[in-house]
Amino acid sequence: MQGGTQLILTPSVADGQAASLEQLNQAVEIIRQRIDGSGVGEATVTVQGNENIVVSIPGVPDENTLQLIKASALLEFRPVITFAESTPLPEGTAPVDTSGLNDTPATPPVNASDAAWVTQKVEADFNQLDCAQPFRTAGQVDDPAKPLVTCDEFLLYKYILGPVEVRGENISDAFAGTITTQTGASTNTWAVNLEFDAEGTQSFGAVTQRLFSLPSPQNQFAIVLDGYIITAPATNAVIPNGQAQITGNFTQETATILADQLKYGALPIGFEVQSQENISATLGTESLKGGLLAGAIGLLLVIIYSIFQYRGLAVVTVGSLVVAAILVYLAISILSWRQGYRLSLAGVAGLIVAIGITADSFIVYFERIRDELRDGRGIESAVEAGWKRAIRTIIASDAVNFLAAIVLFILAVGNVRGFALTLGLTTIVDLFVVSLFTHPMLQLLAQTNFFASGHKFSGLDPQALGAAY
Repeated sequence: MQGGTQLILTPSVADGQAASLEQLNQAVEIIRQRIDGSGVGEATVTVQGNENIVVSIPGVPDENTLQLIKASALLEFRPVITFAESTPLPEGTAPVDTSGLNDTPATPPVNASDAAWVTQKVEADFNQLDCAQPFRTAGQVDDPAKPLVTCDEFLLYKYILGPVEVRGENISDAFAGTITTQTGASTNTWAVNLEFDAEGTQSFGAVTQRLFSLPSPQNQFAIVLDGYIITAPATNAVIPNGQAQITGNFTQETATILADQLKYGALPIGFEVQSQENISATLGTESLKGGLLAGAIGLLLVIIYSIFQYRGLAVVTVGSLVVAAILVYLAISILSWRQGYRLSLAGVAGLIVAIGITADSFIVYFERIRDELRDGRGIESAVEAGWKRAIRTIIASDAVNFLAAIVLFILAVGNVRGFALTLGLTTIVDLFVVSLFTHPMLQLLAQTNFFASGHKFSGLDPQALGAAY
């Protein structure tokens, strides 16, 4: 259990309008997808007072995760009209106020790539733009129907872009992968693959058909996130099927980052980060202590019941629970190390439920053995026959639990997913333990005189069972 990071995001909508609750809820879902896609578990994203969005991330998130959350404006596809290298203004040159310049195209533009969009104001803004100097306000929302003067995310080049032609919400999927040749052979060159929905496929096909015939740089299609260009690839083919591929000097890491930006970038509104602070782990630690105490009490009650009901067989119960605990601890540690998983109180609850799941398996197995003994079998024969009958019941029971865990994990959000994860994990562990530890251990114990003779403290006393063996 660790502390975490909390961000409060304030919506920024064009023309000073207030963000609707529907927009905020949609933004919550997209931000949650971004965080889950980056591998961070147990994050909480909520709407606060119908005004702000609060994002709570356990542990210490990496910079990429924080950028995915902060880069929260609309993802847009705009055609490139022109670009140039960003250079500082000559020393002593004062910025020109361009607000009074003409911003109406001299002739009606025929499409979004038309140079007619470059009005006096747009040209003046472009000429005096220095990407190294701040030129955008926090949470700024741009008019999608007008051209945009901006820079790439590395602040090396400045661009004049046409109006928006495809929106980020039209992307149905984006993923990184290596390029394959026409023969199907995989290369070591990384690319980003895009898939559009029906509307996006139609719009993207029409745009690529126009851009493909244009000279450079007007054949480029800039992808804009939070007002900055994250990539501006050239159009090398007409793409009517909605499946595009962005190539370049990508590594696996940069291709994955770009794919995440494209896949989770389509927020319905812009956001300004109002505050970002680290949260103490004190409250989480207290919750964890309470959860572990509850788990310890439950474990103790299971052991007491097992001793009372099954006498010497309680050794198998305790041993199996210890093995299960070790395997679950290793699995949680690996998930934390490799995937950034953080255990929450809901996750602890899933682990506590696992005690009951594991105990159910013991009870089913022990009772099957007792039934076989009552039918007159010897102890070793009863263990084998009881196992064949018990394992079917155990698999059926665990399958139901695992199915419930999968449904919860897919459909639920927030901490409920943490409960579903630990529930599913412990269900799998239960099958491994009962198959690879509990059953072999009973096979060994059945060969000892203490259990084979039906000692009254063995849990297999024939007199108590009403059996004769």
